[in-house]
Amino acid sequence: MAVSASLPIEVLKMAYDSVVSHKFRSFLTILGIVVGILTAIVVASILTGMRQSIVAMFEDYGTNNIYLFHLSTGFGPSNRDERNRKPLTMDDANAILAQAPAVNDIATVSVNIGSWGTGFDDNMIYKDKNYRWALTDGVTANYPGITNLKMKTGRWLTEMDDFERRNVLVVGVNAVEALFDGDAEEAVGKEIRMNGSPWLIVGVLEKRESGFFGENEEDRKIFMPFRTARKVAPTRDAVLHIAQAKTGFLNDAVDEITSVLRVRREVKTGEPNNFDIKTADDFMRQFDGMIAGIGAAAIAISCLGLLVGGIGVMNIMLVSVTERTKEIGIRKAIGATRKAIVFQFLAEAMALTLLGGLIGIVVSVGISNLILLLLPSIPAKVELWMILLSLGVSLAIGLVFGVLPARKAAKLDPIECLRYE
Repeated sequence: MAVSASLPIEVLKMAYDSVVSHKFRSFLTILGIVVGILTAIVVASILTGMRQSIVAMFEDYGTNNIYLFHLSTGFGPSNRDERNRKPLTMDDANAILAQAPAVNDIATVSVNIGSWGTGFDDNMIYKDKNYRWALTDGVTANYPGITNLKMKTGRWLTEMDDFERRNVLVVGVNAVEALFDGDAEEAVGKEIRMNGSPWLIVGVLEKRESGFFGENEEDRKIFMPFRTARKVAPTRDAVLHIAQAKTGFLNDAVDEITSVLRVRREVKTGEPNNFDIKTADDFMRQFDGMIAGIGAAAIAISCLGLLVGGIGVMNIMLVSVTERTKEIGIRKAIGATRKAIVFQFLAEAMALTLLGGLIGIVVSVGISNLILLLLPSIPAKVELWMILLSLGVSLAIGLVFGVLPARKAAKLDPIECLRYE
C-alpha cells in the first residue's frame, strides 16, 4: 500500500527525468508546439489590442451617435451599384430633427472636399512650408458637441462663420506640426493659402487620446464651415449626417431615422434602404467580421504547428517505449500495474507538450512586448485567458497523442520485456 500511495509522485518524477535526460531531443520534439502556441498568442494579442483601440475610438466619439450616408460605410469598399444613389441633403437633416423625437441633435459634414476630382486643392501653404495630406471637411457649428471634439487653442467655427461663408479654418495637429513646428499658439491667427485663396486659422484641435495604430484621422483634419465648403467645392455633394440619439433611446432613434429617410427617398415597402445607417455597435460587428478571417488563418497555422508537434511527441514516445522495454518489464515484474504504466507515459507526453506550451507563451509575451516597444502604434496585449487556454491546449495535445504509446507500453508482456535486448 505504501508503494501504491507514492506511485503518482514517483511516476511524475520518472517522467520529468526522462524529459530532462534528452534535452535536445525533447526540444526538437516540442518545436511544433512552440510554433503553434507562439503564432496563436501573438496574432490573438494584436487582434485583441486592435479591437480595444477601435472600441476606445467609438467611445471617444460618442456611443449614442448614428452615422448616415448614401453609400455603405465602415470597413470595406462600397458597392459599385451604390454610386447612382443621390446624396443626402440638409433638408434630410432638418426632417429628421422635426420628425424623430428620439434624436437630440444632428451635425452635417461635407466629406473630404479636397479628394481627387472635386476641383478643390487643399494643399496648405504658409511661407516656405506646405502641408499636402489634409482631409478637409466642411462641418456645421454643432459638430464638436456631437463628436466630443476638444479645442487645444483658439475657437471653433461659429454659426456666423457658416452663414457668411467665411474662409476660416480649424486645423489638426499634423498641419500645425508641418507648418508651425508644432506651435499651436503660433498657428492661431495666421493666414495660409489654399486653393489659391487666403484662409485664416482660428483654432487648433486637441489630439484625441484614442487612435488606430497610433493614428487618428482627426490629426489630419482641416475643418471649414459647411456652407463655405459648398461654395469652394460645389461639385462635392457627398454629405454625412451624424445624429445624436437621446440617452437610452438609440434603437428608437435608428428606427425613426430609417422611417423618415425611407419616406423622403421614396423607398418602397420590401425594398432595401438606398442609404446607410450605422451605430458604433454596427461598426464593431463589421470589424469583428473582418478580423475573423485573419483569426481563422492564424488558427489554421497554429493548428498545423500543434498537429506537427503532437505527431512528433507521439513518435518520440513510441521510440521511448521501444528503448525502455526492459525497464517496463522490470517495473511490471515488481508489481507495476497497467494503469501505472499508462499514467507514466501519458505524464511524459503531457510534460513534453506542457513544456512546449510554456516556451511558446514566454516567447510570445516577449515578442508582444517587443512590438509595443519598437512599434507602439501597433497594439499587442497578451491577456490571461490566452495563457490559460494555451496551457490547456498543450496538455490536451499531450494527452491525445500520448494515448497510443502509453497503451502500447501497458500491453507489453513482462516476460518478453525482460528477454528483450
